[in-house]
Amino acid sequence: MAIFEYAPAPESRDIVDIKPSYGLFIDGEFTDGSGTPFKTINPATEETLAEVATASTDDVDRAVQAARKAFGVWSALPGAERAKYLFRIARIIQERARELAVLESLDNGKPIRESRDVDLPLVAAHFFYYAGWADKLQYAGFGTKPLGVAGQVIPWNFPLLMLAWKIAPALACGNTVVLKPAETTPLTALLFADICRQADLPPGVVNIVTGAGETGAAVVGHPDVDKVAFTGSTEVGRLIARAVAGTDKKLTLELGGKAANIVFEDAAIDQAVEGIVNGIFFNQGHVCCAGSRLLVQESVQEELLASLKRRLATLRVGDPLDKNTDVGAINSAEQLAKIKELSQIGEAEGAERWSPACELPERGFWFPPTVFTGVAQSHTIARDEIFGPVLSVLTFRTPAEAVEKANNTPYGLSAGIWTEKGSRILWMADRLRAGVVWANTFNKFDPASPFGGYKESGYGREGGLHGLEAYLDV
Repeated sequence: MAIFEYAPAPESRDIVDIKPSYGLFIDGEFTDGSGTPFKTINPATEETLAEVATASTDDVDRAVQAARKAFGVWSALPGAERAKYLFRIARIIQERARELAVLESLDNGKPIRESRDVDLPLVAAHFFYYAGWADKLQYAGFGTKPLGVAGQVIPWNFPLLMLAWKIAPALACGNTVVLKPAETTPLTALLFADICRQADLPPGVVNIVTGAGETGAAVVGHPDVDKVAFTGSTEVGRLIARAVAGTDKKLTLELGGKAANIVFEDAAIDQAVEGIVNGIFFNQGHVCCAGSRLLVQESVQEELLASLKRRLATLRVGDPLDKNTDVGAINSAEQLAKIKELSQIGEAEGAERWSPACELPERGFWFPPTVFTGVAQSHTIARDEIFGPVLSVLTFRTPAEAVEKANNTPYGLSAGIWTEKGSRILWMADRLRAGVVWANTFNKFDPASPFGGYKESGYGREGGLHGLEAYLDV
């Protein structure tokens, strides 16, 4: 219970000018889509923000043709010239960061504190980082030959950041892009289209087609797309892998996760609690690499859980545009239904559910931070990705048991280790089947560090030197 109440500290919406309707961005121009338009809503209030065009198969074909035409010009530019455009885009993103952050929070539901302090600095950093690589490709070890047209499909949890992860390396390597943002969060991608024009990027180098799954399938299945990059659910990833099989297309997939956050008895408990909170309640748990399974050594379980519950009682759930908000709105009614269903299954299977006392707003899509104890490895909530603010707590006695439990999952995207012993960190990291292993921290990202998974979490890496490989003809 907070000793004092926080006064509201709302960020102004006035900095963003949301148009009543948006078209597709093809060949440097906004154009009508021939599909049925859809509405994008604010998940915190359920108000309609804008009407957005749906790209049909023909529209996607136009976008791919524009990208193919631009590829000849763009790929022929010296790397140093491409770098100038990327640097320019990065600086414009920094200049318009506040506008982009407010728009991201309105369309996605994430707290302004996160979009302002995490998403936007990382978005700019990715463009700066890959701008630096554009004229140094010959030293990266993957050759210098771009693939051609990249078809990219991104999710709704980090709309602008996922766009940066996809577009920056593609352009640095000399490819052109057709990108489809998620249906529920298209607005920052459409504002990015405006930034491309502001940066005088040659027409057709970046094309943005909006729509639902059918539009994404049209991008992935287009015969003139040379490379497909997808971030999203494992089930859609499987469909894409099948669609691409037997073609010459290169494919990278970054899919779901069920990460273990492992706390040993010698860990700094308060620090670990902050890491657990950041691991699962950051971005409402809408994070592929979220630390959704807490593995805690038996000897410190009671102490850790008491501390965690105290900390969760201080989290503020509510208006994403309030600078004091810690946990924002769930992105959609569909996602909220999935979180509720899996939480009910958790209770039905015998796990004990706990949430701090918190008042949820009456309108919008909300779910309280939730902790399940008494979870067995066989429980659905220990196996399935919930993609919401729900933590499953399991225990272990020895490091070997911790490794076994952590790896007992079809996923392998990330893991966290909390201990004072450097030797134990290295011993554990060596044995965990996860693409990213954090030690005494969680959810820390850097453009210079590669990110990606094993097993059903996908293949290929994004970020860092390794992120160039996916966009070059190796």
